[in-house]
Amino acid sequence: IMEYTKTNVFSTLYICWGAQAALYYHYGLNKQILPKKLFGVFKHKTLDKRSEITRGFDDEIYVPHSRNATVNKKDIQKVKELNILVESRTAGVHLAATKDNRRIFLQGHMEYDKDTLKREYLRDVKKGINIGVPVNYFTDNDPEKDVIIKWSGQGNLFFANWLNYIYQETPFDLNTLTPLG
Repeated sequence: IMEYTKTNVFSTLYICWGAQAALYYHYGLNKQILPKKLFGVFKHKTLDKRSEITRGFDDEIYVPHSRNATVNKKDIQKVKELNILVESRTAGVHLAATKDNRRIFLQGHMEYDKDTLKREYLRDVKKGINIGVPVNYFTDNDPEKDVIIKWSGQGNLFFANWLNYIYQETPFDLNTLTPLG
């Protein structure tokens, strides 16, 4: 599938494990297993607001994460073709893209619904898995209280930007695409 995208897809969006797999496949970047699961909603900084994909982003945004591995910033920075657009002191690089936006990598989950982390948390508790409460997700970090949504506006903006500014540039004839390396 990833090989196919080099010549047959204008812009590919890779999310979470897909982003980590694609960074390895396309650039040889290895994921690093985290000491414990990164689980919750984390504050991020928008680094490049001139990019079409981050157009309209706030200086600080919140993004849900639920993962056991990451691709480190220092490794992504070694690939001259990639720009880091959004990162977190706690969660690391969230959003990176090629300069032409043909490949976009999200390590977090801007697409999550209000209750996605809650359902995952309750599922794991029911299985007897020793998992912490998702950070910065429930009111007062108390799973008996309501979920605080902090990410849906930026998530909607991200996907709207991808569709309106990137994906709509897809040429009618994909044979005219410059193949990606």
